[in-house]
Amino acid sequence: MNDIRRTILWVVFGFSLVLLWDQWQVHNGRQATFFPQAKPAATAKAPQGPASTPAAVPTPAATAPAGTAAVPPGGAPTPAAPTATPRERFTVTTDLLRVTFDSEGGSIVRTEFLKVHADSTTEKGTSTFVLLEESPQRVYVAQSGLIGGDFPNHKTVMTVSGERELKSGANEVTVRFESPEKNGVKLVKAYTLKRGQYDVAVRHETINTGSAPVAPQLYLQLVRDGNPLPNESSFYSTFTGPAAFTAEQKFQKVDFSDIEKNKVDIQKESTTGYVAMVQHYFASAWILPDGIKRELFMRKVDNNLYATGLIAPLESVAPGATKAVEAKFFAGPQAEKMLEQVAPGLDLVKDYGWLTILAKPLYWLLDKLHSFIGNWGWSIMALVLVIKIAFYWLQAKGYESMAKMKAINPRVMQMRERYKDNPQQMQQEMMRIYREEKVNPLGGCFPIMVQIPVFIALYWVLLASVEMRNAPWIGWIRDLSSPDPFFILPVVMALTTLLQTALNPVPPDPMQAKLMWYMPLAFSVMFFFFPAGLVLYWITNNVLSIAQQWLINTRMGVPPEFNLPKFGKKAT
Repeated sequence: MNDIRRTILWVVFGFSLVLLWDQWQVHNGRQATFFPQAKPAATAKAPQGPASTPAAVPTPAATAPAGTAAVPPGGAPTPAAPTATPRERFTVTTDLLRVTFDSEGGSIVRTEFLKVHADSTTEKGTSTFVLLEESPQRVYVAQSGLIGGDFPNHKTVMTVSGERELKSGANEVTVRFESPEKNGVKLVKAYTLKRGQYDVAVRHETINTGSAPVAPQLYLQLVRDGNPLPNESSFYSTFTGPAAFTAEQKFQKVDFSDIEKNKVDIQKESTTGYVAMVQHYFASAWILPDGIKRELFMRKVDNNLYATGLIAPLESVAPGATKAVEAKFFAGPQAEKMLEQVAPGLDLVKDYGWLTILAKPLYWLLDKLHSFIGNWGWSIMALVLVIKIAFYWLQAKGYESMAKMKAINPRVMQMRERYKDNPQQMQQEMMRIYREEKVNPLGGCFPIMVQIPVFIALYWVLLASVEMRNAPWIGWIRDLSSPDPFFILPVVMALTTLLQTALNPVPPDPMQAKLMWYMPLAFSVMFFFFPAGLVLYWITNNVLSIAQQWLINTRMGVPPEFNLPKFGKKAT
């Protein structure tokens, strides 16, 4: 009867975990894992103009339809004045990028990575990956302009000049936007795209054409809808949203939900750092040089649009004078070595979480192995082998303790049967046996606990590294960042996990013995939806652990045997 009650409790407990996981996914804006509900796809709606922050610091707004003008701080929208300059969208192409500009504001409204393959599940009809995009289904743009008065901003139609393609033999191409005069101020933007680089140099020149000094503020912002990524998995979540970096507070992520609730807790003023929009494998960022005072902001600008950006107050610009500010715009994959070269701290957009201190050296080692091996799948297996060798002595201690437990297990089982009606006496006899045989029942746990942070860090390295994306291993595995299409690796992983469980000593408690089999089975099911690279790493770890355990058991004179489950027997 007690066993039946405990089994029912475990079933209830497991089902409760399923419900909690399901609701956690919904709470984080994702589709429910086990009980999904159909819902209409959200489409990003463009706001009607900029607004001001509660702190009286005017911040720019997101994309607005043509024909509306910028809203003065505290004012109401006014119709845009007719302009002789026609609005146009055009593309500038380099060896890595195809960037679409909008002459309205000189904004970047699309970035296509020519050497990064598209995700076939989300970008049908294209062969290359698109990050920034402005369409009825999606809004993700980069804007800049002047505030602090009725000055040129991202709604001002500008005159365009410059080349549209990186010529053969050239190292850079520059496109220039010049605004009409507005209240005695003219804004000139120059984007310089360089060969072999994802970062773009952006020069903003504020020209005072009036008769009195002016002191505008330059803003740089990224605007994005809050929709989840189309191919986002509910079994392993990665961060999507705005982030900021300063030398003082380092890297800070902010969920869209925190912006929604006005719970943004970032350093508001600094003279260093950048703002970014981060998603799995890719990021965009506005970067100002160190030493320039800037205000950082994150805010909601419309129903489902969010903005993050920098505001740099300009010194007073005298009549006839020009004030220039150099900046960088980055949009590209989270390739760690490249990010380190673009700006200090930009490599942190590749987020390893709280185990960064372990993950970064693991990635370095993985990258070094790949430079020799040339295949990311084999490099993953080699890295796991190196880690197992590094922890061999520690793990050997754990397996030796488990071997001793296995050797005395028949004696313990006989004792349990003899004292099954006297639990207190049973516990005392068990402790006596452990003392006589010099066995620590927890001796096999400590070595494993020490290794857990390392393998969790390795998990995040494999999950966050864009190098795994579209990286083949062998045969049917053509993309280590996607699940195995035929579920072969997850099945092998489940079998190796069960084999490893069978080699472990049987716990004296029958309920614990059953749980030893239930847990690996439940754990293995999740891996059917995990990226192939992660499953490969776990299989390698299982196989090496089985070989090490077999070797140590044989060396200690404890013949390896498979302890199969006995679910049909009544627990005592």
